[in-house]
Amino acid sequence: NTAWAFATAGVDAPLLFDAIAGASQPRLREFTPQGLANTAWAFACFDWKEPQFFVALADAAAERLDSMCDKELSQLYLASLHFRLEWPDRNFP
Repeated sequence: NTAWAFATAGVDAPLLFDAIAGASQPRLREFTPQGLANTAWAFACFDWKEPQFFVALADAAAERLDSMCDKELSQLYLASLHFRLEWPDRNFP
C-alpha cells in the first residue's frame, strides 16, 4: 500500500495522497481488511483534511468488521480518533 509506505516513512506528499484518495475511494469495497486498516491509518498519520474519504473508508470497513483481526480494528480505531478530533461536530460511522 503506497499510502502506508509514505506515512511510515514520514514523507509529506499531499498530491500523492490526493491521487490515492481519488483513485481508491470508488474501489474501497474491494480492499482487504488489512488494506482498509492500513489506508485509514496512513491518511490519519498524514493528517488528512478531507472527511468524506474517511467516511467512505469507514463504511467499507463496517461491512467487514467480522473478518478483521485485533490489529486491523485498532488501526481503524486510531484513525477514527484522529477524524473525531479533527472534526468534533461531524458524526462519523
